[in-house]
Amino acid sequence: MAKYLVIVESPAKVKTIKKFLGSNYEVAASNGHVRDLPKSTLGVDVEHDYEPKYITIRGKGDVLANLRKEVKKAEKIYLATDPDREGEAISWHLLEALKLKDKKVYRITFNEITKNAIKESFKNAREIDMDLVNAQQARRILDRMVGYRISPVLWAKVKRGLSAGRVQSVALRIICDREDEIAAFIPEEYWTLDVTLSLPAGKGKKEKTFIAHYYGDADSREPVRSREEADRIEKALQKAAYQITEIKHGERTRKAPLPFTTSTLQQEASKILNFSTQKTMRVAQQLYEGVEIKGSGTVGLITYLRTDSTRVSNEALDSAKTYITEHYGKEYLAADTAAKKESKKIQDAHEAIRPTDIARTPEQVKDSLSRDQLRLYQLIWKRFAASRMAPAVYDTMSVKISAAGYRFTTSSSAVRFDGFMNVYSDTETEKAENAFLLKELTEKTQLSFVELETKQHFTQPPAHYTEASLVRALEELGIGRPSTYAPTITTILARRYIIKENKNLYVSELGEVVNQMMKEAFPSIVDVNFTATMEGLLDSVEEGDVPWKTVIANFYPDLDEAVRTAEKELEHIEIKDEESDVVCEECGRNMVIKYGPHGKFLACPGFPECRNTKPYLEKIGVPCPKCGGEIVIRKTKKGRRYFGCETYPECDFMVWQMPVKENCPKCGSLLLKKGSKLVCMDEQCGFTKDAPANE
Repeated sequence: MAKYLVIVESPAKVKTIKKFLGSNYEVAASNGHVRDLPKSTLGVDVEHDYEPKYITIRGKGDVLANLRKEVKKAEKIYLATDPDREGEAISWHLLEALKLKDKKVYRITFNEITKNAIKESFKNAREIDMDLVNAQQARRILDRMVGYRISPVLWAKVKRGLSAGRVQSVALRIICDREDEIAAFIPEEYWTLDVTLSLPAGKGKKEKTFIAHYYGDADSREPVRSREEADRIEKALQKAAYQITEIKHGERTRKAPLPFTTSTLQQEASKILNFSTQKTMRVAQQLYEGVEIKGSGTVGLITYLRTDSTRVSNEALDSAKTYITEHYGKEYLAADTAAKKESKKIQDAHEAIRPTDIARTPEQVKDSLSRDQLRLYQLIWKRFAASRMAPAVYDTMSVKISAAGYRFTTSSSAVRFDGFMNVYSDTETEKAENAFLLKELTEKTQLSFVELETKQHFTQPPAHYTEASLVRALEELGIGRPSTYAPTITTILARRYIIKENKNLYVSELGEVVNQMMKEAFPSIVDVNFTATMEGLLDSVEEGDVPWKTVIANFYPDLDEAVRTAEKELEHIEIKDEESDVVCEECGRNMVIKYGPHGKFLACPGFPECRNTKPYLEKIGVPCPKCGGEIVIRKTKKGRRYFGCETYPECDFMVWQMPVKENCPKCGSLLLKKGSKLVCMDEQCGFTKDAPANE
């Protein structure tokens, strides 16, 4: 019979952890939180020292009953929930719900689900850290107070189903402020003058050309602001001789990137893999909890995924040093890997996100992973390996060229040593440019004029936020924490406050109204500095410097007053539903587009008298090749998108890729968009071509 009970959060971890422990250990899962504030009320006694009222979460009664049976059999209980505030709070709730105070209870944490980390965690068992628990309680109660006091105001003044949140409302404001910047932006004209010059061609060799860019006059930089200026300079240069006046040789190093934190992983997965923040965290959770690897059983492939630390354990540093030396050579090893840094043990602080074993390469596990799992694991593996490698080194050259009293500049670079770029190249990796100039250009080289190109440009407004850039902004401003970025973005998308199109995030009319109302009635809640300060206070609670109820007591009275004022003074704003061209067959009104848990649907505006609803079928403007009806976007029961005829089931036409309006020039069939290509639907035809940039 098992003497020791280990309680983890996720059932997926049970199998992975159990194989590392002997028969004396039983491993059970709590399936996340078991207690929370009630959904029906605020759940915080504001009259009596802000005491929270926790209840068992609906559906968790059976889980607790099973855990109580296991607790009775066990001599010792180990609470092994996640190594963060929330995990600590779950352990405390388990302690309370299972009435474990008279039992031998220990808290253990590990940043990776490997045999060494699990075994080491038992050696470093401790008591529950109430400072961590209280920091989580304070966050939960602050979020509850904002949500439960402000949301009803939005229901009364705008429409039901809206919500406010301590972090989500600030994220919405950040996006709205960017949209205001873009709307207020006034473009400024400027011109570029690029001259193409050639080097003397050697015997039997092809002429080599390069481009130099206008800089200014001989003394200073002078941007060109108008066509008149560009024409004047172009006229002066018509018969000018181009002479090299200065060449500077140099060296540039590009440091290896740091290993991933939650924020940087979400950003890179968005840019490189096109993953949403939510998808990144879901796939990373699978890699952390364990994947069935052929020949090895269930293996946790990466360390804990919610972290803002770039620290790496000494054991992992040693493994990386050995791997890089063996597979790439000593010259590729970062200089600082030889000296071990003083750091806490793996159980006492978060690490960066890294592979649990660098020797387990993506190539070795690719047959055991799904496509998404493999792509994310490959990204994490390469980033960690690169972080322990030497910098890339470039030879550089900058050149000044004079002509008719004006100055042009060009530059040249070539990779001398690729360093970490042998393994990892991100979207910002520098490319060598004009590398041949390094060898062939001297101050005595005679240059020949080929052509001068003048181009008009206008300054561009700030870019719209993407999920990746919003995460970066939230992190830089100190808003939220690693565990909150993905849920925050998911919530404001689900509430229809923002819309995502081609990665960009745009504010909806509803989002603008909610943001304006929040700024007017609850300015501190949507104030970036106030929210960042609150995060700092929660960190102080975690460190044991500030009592958690003091944070609540200082916050709630002002919120309560603001809510009472808003209820009296805010005007009601009506947001009309978008009207469709579909007529309700029951009452003749034009149906409106509504949003439900599974997306858009059509509803009669005559509700509650008329309750007619039907699916919303988004047309793509392409006729069905079978019956001539409209092709619409549909979804399978599992949510996968496909394209089918609006007349289904009468017409059963369907394809997985999006059809375009253009037909195949070879056989007349539909063309389908596959990545950057247009492909004929008829595989026998085989016609393909590049898709236009605006498709």
